[in-house]
Amino acid sequence: MNLPIAPSVLSLASREASARRADTLAPTCQGLNYFEIDHSLRSLLTLRMEAPLLTHLEPHLRELGELGGGRLGELSDTAEHHPPQLQPRDRRGRDEEWIEYHPAYREMERIAFGRFGMHAMTHRAGVLGWPAPMPPIAKYVFHYLFAQAEFGLLCPVNLTDSSSELVHRFGSEEIRSRHLDAMWSQDMDSLQRCAQFMTEKAGGSDVGAGDLRAVRDGENWRLWGEKWFCSNADAELAVLLARPDGAPAGGRGLGLFLMPKTLPDGTRNAYRIVRLKDKLGSRTMASGEIVFEGAVAHQLGALDQGLKQMLVMVNSSRVSHLARAAGMMRRCLNEALQASRHRNAFGRAVIDHPLMRRQLLKLIVPTEQALSALLYAANAPEQVLRMLTPIAKYRACRDNVTVATGAMEARGGNGYIEDWPNARLVRDAHLGLIWEGTSNINALDAIQRAVGKVRAHLALREDLAERLEKASGLPGQFRTRLEGGIANAFRFAEEVASRPENERFCRLAAGKLYHAATAALLATEGLQLGASGGDARRLLLARFVLEHRLQEGGAATIEASRWEDEAIDLLLANAPVPLAKATAALVA
Repeated sequence: MNLPIAPSVLSLASREASARRADTLAPTCQGLNYFEIDHSLRSLLTLRMEAPLLTHLEPHLRELGELGGGRLGELSDTAEHHPPQLQPRDRRGRDEEWIEYHPAYREMERIAFGRFGMHAMTHRAGVLGWPAPMPPIAKYVFHYLFAQAEFGLLCPVNLTDSSSELVHRFGSEEIRSRHLDAMWSQDMDSLQRCAQFMTEKAGGSDVGAGDLRAVRDGENWRLWGEKWFCSNADAELAVLLARPDGAPAGGRGLGLFLMPKTLPDGTRNAYRIVRLKDKLGSRTMASGEIVFEGAVAHQLGALDQGLKQMLVMVNSSRVSHLARAAGMMRRCLNEALQASRHRNAFGRAVIDHPLMRRQLLKLIVPTEQALSALLYAANAPEQVLRMLTPIAKYRACRDNVTVATGAMEARGGNGYIEDWPNARLVRDAHLGLIWEGTSNINALDAIQRAVGKVRAHLALREDLAERLEKASGLPGQFRTRLEGGIANAFRFAEEVASRPENERFCRLAAGKLYHAATAALLATEGLQLGASGGDARRLLLARFVLEHRLQEGGAATIEASRWEDEAIDLLLANAPVPLAKATAALVA
């Protein structure tokens, strides 16, 4: 006799089965400490950062790493789902619009500006208890970790940082005394955040086509016109380019100005935020369209040097973009590793399938290239940066899109769903292709100007050659191949730069220079770390860059690529790679 089963028992059994099925879904990086799990960053900092500063900053980096996988990540997700809203009028009907942010965004600001002082640490003493302004590498490491949890807010952080440098260099004594302390403050009530309004309808990358008017009004100026893409739209200050009446057309006619949101008498300056952009990514941060109706602005520097002065901050801003791309790639790689290590398919963990292991390597290599480029750029002299920043901005930001897409695929269908982190990572990654110059603009700057006009590649080539010369432990056969690949990349860049009709090869040439530089960096880093008893895995990565990115195509036969099997096993294992194994793989 069959007895009926009570509905409550069926319901309980169904819930238990559902819970068991949910446990088979691979976890995300939530709950992880992004600094603790980043063995590459921690090892490279011993090479790139002075020991006393590293010792002092490690507890703070660990704290930010914990926040990234915890509270900061939660706040970022909340702010992403509650983007800023433009309120066009106050309650009395006055056109004094304001932007309303979710409390989660304001708490993220307190972490970035207030707790860590990321905008001020290279400008004044006392941030995080350090007795002097820190070197640039310090802030870029914080940017790198922060970007793994929150991308959009790093725009206001970087804009406040870089704009304060413009005010410091080109502002009058009165302007500096009025604003710099507030721009470097960690007190949220007195902090003056800054924006940079550059883009106009008439010209995006062609900044010289801008036609925002500046009209003299006593000691100040009045601005008339429109800016089309204004990130951090309601900042307390904005740096912008405008054309004084009577100035010539083109970039030479642009002056640099500082515009306050509020005038000294407490009234709102004469400009309107007419709309917020509905962006694909970076949704937590407000970008808008602004109309200027006689807004008061203060001149910074000589009126005919505005564009040239603005370019002072291009290198630092591009390195900031590199930090964001490197950080986001690290987050994407970690998400892919979490998905593939904790999900079974066809009777074994996904990461144990050879094809997935190869696909993971395609995420590992550009991620490690970007980290090497970032920490190298953070300490590089100006002449090296002139070459390095456009090629790194061009290539790393493009790699970020590929790595984000690969990480989404590694998670499968869940990666395409907004409940999981991958869809947002893909959306945010694309913005790096546009900010601070598109891929074409950066490639043209790298080859036609940095190589063709100022010969900046010579300083980079010399520095790389010196590093390789000191790398006495590199196997001779691999050294010959690496140095040959680097020489060919620089030779090709010179050939492309030599004739205007070669413009169509600029992107290819810029990419080759990036791969040449990072292959050399990875090789020398791996040798240094391995020789000191650490992890020599970067030597293996250098060979992958040489064969698959710099020379492209890899081995001609399957047999010639057999070395990759062991190398991939070593790279995916949670163990240091001994120097002897790494050097042996270079010539296998």
